[in-house]
Amino acid sequence: MPHRTSRRTLLTATAAVTAAAATGALTPPAVASAHPTNASTDRRLRRIIAGMSLEEKVGQLFVMRVYGHSATDPDQADIDANLREIGVRTAAELISTYHVGGIIYFTWAHNTRDPHQIADLSNGLQRAALAERHRVPLLVSTDQEHGIVCRVGEPATLLPGAMALGAGGSHSDTRRAAWIAGAELAALGINQNYAPDADVNVNPANPVIGVRSFGSDPDAVAGLVAAQVKGYQGAGIASTAKHFPGHGDTNTDSHTGLPVINHTRAQWEELDAPPFRAAIRARIDSIMTAHIVVPALDPSEDPATLSRPILTGILREELGYDGVVVTDSLGMEGVRTKYGDDRVPVLALLAGVDQLLNPPNLPVAWNAVLEAVRSGEISEARIEESILRILRLKSRLGLLRDPFVSHRGVERTVGSHAHRAAADRIAERTTTLLADPGALLPLSRRTHRNLLVVGADPASPSGTTGPPTGTLAHAFGELGFSARALSTGTAPNRAKIDEAVAAAAGKDAVVVATYNVTASSSQRTLVTALVATGVPVVTVAIRNPYDVAHLTGTGVAASLAAYSWTDVELRAAARVIAGRAEPEGTLPVPVQRADDPTQVLYPVGHGLSY
Repeated sequence: MPHRTSRRTLLTATAAVTAAAATGALTPPAVASAHPTNASTDRRLRRIIAGMSLEEKVGQLFVMRVYGHSATDPDQADIDANLREIGVRTAAELISTYHVGGIIYFTWAHNTRDPHQIADLSNGLQRAALAERHRVPLLVSTDQEHGIVCRVGEPATLLPGAMALGAGGSHSDTRRAAWIAGAELAALGINQNYAPDADVNVNPANPVIGVRSFGSDPDAVAGLVAAQVKGYQGAGIASTAKHFPGHGDTNTDSHTGLPVINHTRAQWEELDAPPFRAAIRARIDSIMTAHIVVPALDPSEDPATLSRPILTGILREELGYDGVVVTDSLGMEGVRTKYGDDRVPVLALLAGVDQLLNPPNLPVAWNAVLEAVRSGEISEARIEESILRILRLKSRLGLLRDPFVSHRGVERTVGSHAHRAAADRIAERTTTLLADPGALLPLSRRTHRNLLVVGADPASPSGTTGPPTGTLAHAFGELGFSARALSTGTAPNRAKIDEAVAAAAGKDAVVVATYNVTASSSQRTLVTALVATGVPVVTVAIRNPYDVAHLTGTGVAASLAAYSWTDVELRAAARVIAGRAEPEGTLPVPVQRADDPTQVLYPVGHGLSY
């Protein structure tokens, strides 16, 4: 049956939102925080630029990774990594040597251990920047998309990712999620977020975007992108729409290769451009480039990051965007395939980029730009245009006035009860019930109390506390069920399958967490073997929702899509399966038949209700 929302559910959700709004914790401002600059501000910023040396100007263009939990006192292993990769010992030394304008945080670089440590690191970085002669604070950035891309984990509030929000379809929820995320990042001293993803995922085989996209409908994605821009920027941080001109239809991951997108110009206008146009209308602070080739937009076959026709001709001149343009990571193979690491940053600046993100070899990149300016290949006036845009953004964010954060702000904001409660409610409205042919769901504790939870255990993003099976079993336990967890992996072997079949004996139902199932996947073999036991099997797709196509015909009793394996989405899926929440989500992408991909099994908008 088609998705329906009951009056009871609407009343409950409305009451919850009203109660949260009354606390003041969840109500975002009515407009985005980006404001047009004025002549007086620009004169002041130009004076700052005029006082910079050429080396300081070049440094402002770079946003760099650095290892360590502290700006001045990292662990020895992080000192060794910094010396090996950058030639400096600490973040403070990086800033004093290269005068960088920004730092990007990564979990693997040990920048994000816990909220108070992150705030201290941010303050330490800003102190190091203000100790510089030009006294210009840093843009501190990270990739906090939520869902499967998340750098700051518990105890910060974790929220549904883009495709989950697309399944929810609510601009209000989407904006509120971004505002909560933005408020917590701001409290940590992170002032630029590389989100939202504005790609339209029209290719189910896309290996790098997938659930990072809001969906496959350009207009729907555009509306949700604009909502997130307003949420992030309303919370006082810079938002970044990515990956221009659109990474949604590719079979290649630009981290490891150079994708080619063969959309015509008309197809690009129809499919890829609308979310970026919407972001610009919402006064987006920054836009990130894609390391992709789009021959219809630039026949030179340069990646978009290095393409003047794409970045200046289309983004600047046709779309009228005059905010900050930041590259995707310059360490990715997609941008290094055609040119060396010394030419890439120079060509990016000539194309129209402002910020050069995370080059693999900073000394090489920094010196290459410096030499290009000295030789006249890049004019000093050209880099001053980019520095002015960067300083305008820093000014709008209030960093020139006060870049520091407090521990009191961390305690008050990060992972607050109101934020976590809102995240749970939003997640419930995204969980999608795809199939329930025998009306098995919701499970009752009277008839299906003893559960077995098995399935995939992909590498955990920061939003998880353990394997998905354990998280689901724990969530069912809190709901009054008796649930045993058994992790069988993303490619279970025969021994694991036999173990799961044996464990299913005497259970009332089995819940299987699936992860990117294919026709030849042993996950399908696992599901088939469990169905053969006669115990009802419920599958939950914990990444792409396309798994159900490969499980059709196996005899599965019910199938859901959670769109991620982070705790907040798994807990919501458990509540939906147990009937503690309605399955309100609908598919934001079509699911094609596995045996005939030209035919749609479940269309956009499909979703069942109880």
